Amino acid sequence: MSSLNMAEEMSVAIEQRAAVTQHPTRPFLWSIRRELWENLSILIAPLAVAAISELGFIIAAIRHGREFFAMAARSDGGSHDLIAAPFVFLAVGISLTMVLVAIFYSLDALYGERRDRSIFFWKSLPVSDLTTVTAKMAVPLIVLPAVTLMVVIAANILLLLLGSVAALLIGGPGLHLLWTQVPLPTIWLELAYTLIVTTLWYAPVYAWLMLVSSWARRAALLWAVLPFIVLALFEKIVFNTRHIVELLKYRFSGQFAAAFAADPHIPHNHQTTIPLSWLTPGRYLTSVGLWTGLIFAVVLFAVMVRMRRYREPL
Repeated sequence: MSSLNMAEEMSVAIEQRAAVTQHPTRPFLWSIRRELWENLSILIAPLAVAAISELGFIIAAIRHGREFFAMAARSDGGSHDLIAAPFVFLAVGISLTMVLVAIFYSLDALYGERRDRSIFFWKSLPVSDLTTVTAKMAVPLIVLPAVTLMVVIAANILLLLLGSVAALLIGGPGLHLLWTQVPLPTIWLELAYTLIVTTLWYAPVYAWLMLVSSWARRAALLWAVLPFIVLALFEKIVFNTRHIVELLKYRFSGQFAAAFAADPHIPHNHQTTIPLSWLTPGRYLTSVGLWTGLIFAVVLFAVMVRMRRYREPL
């Protein structure tokens, strides 16, 4: 082979290698995919709750569908809330599941890879600790709310179709009530708003659980809650006050007072849906509790990144 041919082949090889390296590896997106592969509960849990709820509504429609539609037709101005109740309860159930999944995921996010010693393999890859921890934090803050919203929309549409079939079989005004009295776009808009509000408010909670996950050698759940129990008991015994308890209560439920003109858990006049005028995003975005929580979450996030850099397997 002549030197000219060898030079041409080397030039082609260099160009091909350069073309390959030009494509970004996107380590963050692959890290997100890794979390989904390793934690199927992120997808299975909301789908399972939706499936069980749909089955329950089918059984209820078979047993009590005629009475339900008759009651909705007789209610004066209340058919809107009565017909919309199953759709709202379905959204609430899946949303609560999201919070539970986010809590248990955060507790195991950095603990699990140390427990099964896979941290050796993941650290051998060209993915920084910052990217890894960011991807893990993105699961409860971005991925789970997005999955929850999509599952609720799909489940509500399926529930509307199943309810329409039941109304056709039963007869009467049920079909008309379903398609005219169920404000699905409003329910979805309020759900998206509530998911954003709750997720941002719970950011320091998820960050704390994930920090414990990166530090604890065993019993991560115990280490996550025990300091607050000890502090609350100490405060009560020594000072006879409840500031720690009130602070925890505020962190887990204070978002509703800031984001809504009234508490959506106590609907006015027994309403199952709330008016859009009750949403107060301006007051929520200017609340002290939101920003102090986010600052605390950022500090914990920085500690997590540094801690993962030096933590060893269990």
